[in-house]
Amino acid sequence: MRKNFGPKSLTYPEPVFIIGTYDKEGKANAMNAAWGGIYDTNQIFLSFSSHKTTDNFKLTNCFTVSFGTRDTVLSCDYVGIVSGNKEPDKVAKAGLTAIKSEFVNAPYFKELPVSLDCKIKELKEDQDGIKVIADILNVSADESVLENGKIDAEKLSPLTYDPSQNKYFTISEFVDYAFKSGLKLK
Repeated sequence: MRKNFGPKSLTYPEPVFIIGTYDKEGKANAMNAAWGGIYDTNQIFLSFSSHKTTDNFKLTNCFTVSFGTRDTVLSCDYVGIVSGNKEPDKVAKAGLTAIKSEFVNAPYFKELPVSLDCKIKELKEDQDGIKVIADILNVSADESVLENGKIDAEKLSPLTYDPSQNKYFTISEFVDYAFKSGLKLK
């Protein structure tokens, strides 16, 4: 037997994205955003309500996306529940260190080991919020999360968000190889 929930914003896993922007004074801001994902080759899609972050990237036409991790869950949750409009030292209070990206006018955060540098390609604003499609200009990763020169999910231990129960989980257990395990059924 199955239970129907009707239409809901419910997918698993839902990534925990930390969006980095600069305001008009050049001050770094961070926001936790869970509604988004890969849109196309080298593109990302994000959906927001209006925030300081959305005001910021409308000014600069760019932002970074970093992945929350097991070790940074408190900082990541904090930047999602506290507004940069109300807390001027939000990034510092979260224990994050902003570093200017080489590729876009936006900060990434030293404590978050993987970051995407994004330039807005399309921005749509309506009564449901703000939808953004952005080109990914660069992906950078701290060497601590690399294995054989590639990002390793077990080392990264990325956070995911469960929108059904408002809980964070990590994805880090290896199960099998993609595009290989299913060959056993051929």
